[in-house]
Amino acid sequence: MPSSNAVRDLDQRFIPAAPAATAYAPPPTAVLPAWRRRSRWARLLAASRPLSRRPGFLLAALVVAFALLAAVAPGALSGFDPNATAPLAKLTAPNATHWFGTDELGRDLYTRVIHGASLSIQAALLAVGLALLGGLTLGVLSGFAGGRVDAVIMRVIDVLLALPGLLLALAIVTAIGFGTLPVALAVGVGIIPGFARTTRAEVLRVKTLPYVEAARLGGASWLQTLWRHILPNAWGPVAVLATLDFGAAILATAGLSFLGFGAAPPAPEWGTLIATGRHFLITAPWVALLPGVFVVAVVFSLNHLARTLEEIKR
Repeated sequence: MPSSNAVRDLDQRFIPAAPAATAYAPPPTAVLPAWRRRSRWARLLAASRPLSRRPGFLLAALVVAFALLAAVAPGALSGFDPNATAPLAKLTAPNATHWFGTDELGRDLYTRVIHGASLSIQAALLAVGLALLGGLTLGVLSGFAGGRVDAVIMRVIDVLLALPGLLLALAIVTAIGFGTLPVALAVGVGIIPGFARTTRAEVLRVKTLPYVEAARLGGASWLQTLWRHILPNAWGPVAVLATLDFGAAILATAGLSFLGFGAAPPAPEWGTLIATGRHFLITAPWVALLPGVFVVAVVFSLNHLARTLEEIKR
């Protein structure tokens, strides 16, 4: 007869052990990392912290914000009338009352620069918006369709790129007339090719990624794949280019206004102010110099913002 210890060992070998008590499993939302549980604003603040450590970026952002505020609410930054003349105070040097001095008619130059931001920045925004819409459409259609459609669109873009941008803008504005709106349209057409080529390159890159192929295998239509997966992931470089071309559009619209194709006087467009001041470079250099410095500061600030955003995305 086997001993009691042997019987007990045999029973424990063949009788399954009772299942161990399972630990409490928290819901899926509780095991997410901390950064996933934070709000969208908190994540945005965390992402912007590296930018706050860049004094150049902060200074450029302040300059651009000041220019945008001048375009939206110029009366909040100056208490003078931009068209009020004072012949006895003409060509007054910059002082505590007139920060940028006065022009040949005694008008406050700082006020005219501030009020000119509305016309110049609106023209640049319209130009970039037109280029963004046209370039996105052509670039997405070219990169997504491929084949003959891609070849035809790219040959048209190559022809536009072969023409100097200022020459193309001059031809367009001469054909459709003078003014702020024709200048904006002419500048916008001139910068469409850059948006089209950038968008096409990004679409070609994104559409070969695994998650796009998985979406197609999952039954998503081409339109759904384009809208939900390709465009959101191809938008980054295009947005950086839009910021960069916004400064180029301001410079181009100011150049066309300098040549006399902008709004008619006494509209205080930036290019018109510089063109008027060139007649007084010897006797009153501030009339042309200070508006030009303001335009250069805004364009350089936009370029710096675009370059910084491009570095961060890398």
